Amino acid sequence: MKEKTYLKWYNKIGYGSGDIAGNVVYALLSAFVMIFLTDTVGMNAGIVGTLIAVSKLFDGVSDIFFGSLIDKTKSRMGKARPWMFYGYFGCAVCLVAIFFIPADISPFAQYAWFFIAYTLLNAGFYTANNIAYSALTALVTKNNHERVEMGSIRFMFAFGTSMLIQTITVGLVARFGGGAAAWRIVAVIYAIVGIISNTLSVFSVKELPEEELDEGRPAAEQAPEEKYSLIDAFGLLIRNKYYLMICASYILMQIYSATLNMGIYYMTYVLKNANLLGVFSWAINIPMIIGLLFTPALVAKWGGMYRLNLTGYTIGTLGRLGVVAAGYMGSVPLMLVCTAIAAIGMSPLQGDMNALIATCSEYTYLTSGKRVDGTMYSCTSLGTKLGGGIGTALAGWLLALSGYVGGAAVQSASCITMLHVMYLWLPMIFNLLITLILTRLNVEKANEDLRAKKRAG
Repeated sequence: MKEKTYLKWYNKIGYGSGDIAGNVVYALLSAFVMIFLTDTVGMNAGIVGTLIAVSKLFDGVSDIFFGSLIDKTKSRMGKARPWMFYGYFGCAVCLVAIFFIPADISPFAQYAWFFIAYTLLNAGFYTANNIAYSALTALVTKNNHERVEMGSIRFMFAFGTSMLIQTITVGLVARFGGGAAAWRIVAVIYAIVGIISNTLSVFSVKELPEEELDEGRPAAEQAPEEKYSLIDAFGLLIRNKYYLMICASYILMQIYSATLNMGIYYMTYVLKNANLLGVFSWAINIPMIIGLLFTPALVAKWGGMYRLNLTGYTIGTLGRLGVVAAGYMGSVPLMLVCTAIAAIGMSPLQGDMNALIATCSEYTYLTSGKRVDGTMYSCTSLGTKLGGGIGTALAGWLLALSGYVGGAAVQSASCITMLHVMYLWLPMIFNLLITLILTRLNVEKANEDLRAKKRAG
């Protein structure tokens, strides 16, 4: 029997546009906040990296906290949509605040300003918005094919937005006159764009009632609603080994992205052309978007996500190894080709990640009888913030360790060597680690086995 469908094409596209909002924040911060702080504000890269790392200590708790709140929310808008809608206004304010660090206050006050704004953004408003956005995948449809489509469309918008921001931001800052004032104008423009796209996304879909979400489940899989605390929610997560694998993979994916986003330093001081960041962004994002277009069909053809994701990331790791070789050969065209190969291999996991998390949430439901969709999707926000933060912090520490001098026309040999490590070697290593995790991440088969046992019992 054909699986019931719940969404029209415009619902899926409207939902996906919400990642424009998420990425005007994430892409701007991950690609440019470090170079803004070091070369425009004059901050020390190592101190900034440490502040970002300390800020991440708040994130793990806040992710599970907001996920649990979403699960318990009952409103006319549903569980997740209120958090997604209202949370983004705080994101926009904090994003602008980071780029409005006053020049006439003490260095200590500047570091404190950045830390407070960055922490409020990541541990607070972005968490509420992003977990709610991701959780909608499981709350607006029960059709797994539609969930994969939503994930693919979502990440097309995400990578398209990231590509656009990495391509035009340097030019926009120059167009507005350069310096801190220009960065502030750009931040305000991006914040307004984010508010508009987030609002469109929120009101393009409608959550299903809980009765309909449970409809059609075998009686053995259903359980009465139970109240559970934040500690209980945390316990449910850590007992789900597939959640831990997804969480680790997501964190590594975001560290990978953050190290590539620090490519602005590699382009400026190794390749001697900052505008190449946009060219490499196209080499990453266009193949990724093409791969995302085909991900729903490939998932169906391959009979699930497990083999497709593992094969894709194996290709992605080999592609990044090619980038390493091409980088030392000094061949930019070959670097671009290998970058594109890596990106297209990595695209299936990006496209089916939300569906994979929904399947992981089913595993918790089958083993515990408790629905924790919002809490389960905390791994997306946790991964984005923790991974992106660790990647940016790591870049700051490595730059400081290498003797980087902000704004200098020429950097030392030790700094150039470190930039090769940061842009060439680290992304390949992170891809390899993800591939190893994916060899064990077959949650679809685990759910089939659990259902078979329940039917037999």
